[in-house]
Amino acid sequence: MLLDEVFEPFLNEAPICVMARGVLQRILNPQHIDHLFAQYARHQYTNELLFSSLVDLMARVVLRQEPSVHAAYRKLENQLPVSDQSVYNKLQHVELAVSASLVRDSARRIAPVIDTLRASLPSLLPGYRVKFLDGNHLAATEHRLGELRRTWAAPLPGLALVVLDQEHMTVTDVLLTEDGHAQERALLWRFVASRWPWTSRRGMAIQKCMS
Repeated sequence: MLLDEVFEPFLNEAPICVMARGVLQRILNPQHIDHLFAQYARHQYTNELLFSSLVDLMARVVLRQEPSVHAAYRKLENQLPVSDQSVYNKLQHVELAVSASLVRDSARRIAPVIDTLRASLPSLLPGYRVKFLDGNHLAATEHRLGELRRTWAAPLPGLALVVLDQEHMTVTDVLLTEDGHAQERALLWRFVASRWPWTSRRGMAIQKCMS
């Protein structure tokens, strides 16, 4: 293989790090991510700043390479054709469907790697694929709105219903809503019906019984 002699020392000294980087580079391939954006975005469009560049910035923050989006922007400032304000504007307007598609696609692409490495966990219920569904209210934001600067309360930015695959320990799906005061139970059958349409009528009947 080309560059075998270059990579050999890294493989010998830190094989897990090399493997992790290779997996992340495959999942976060810029061309593939921009294709996802083009497929799922309905209102937002690409002008100068690519969606893959936003993902790169956020990945640096999530993986704690940088403490904030602004710090990540400063590191990549020479590679980005826009100002930091443009980055914030695009982040604020990323559509929920685009974010959800990135989660689902990442889980789908990482699953064969986990299976090949035989790194999956035994099923909690043999013969079945166990998944957990849980909700999480996103943390309250800062008091940036003038109306909120005289109160201790802060606006809740939203709620996420998340599906965790127990064997792979990966998040395979997510339902996002900007209503931070929404109840998980109220969103349950909306989530089920959007993924499995044939359950919608039965789900609506059960939801009425639960309410």
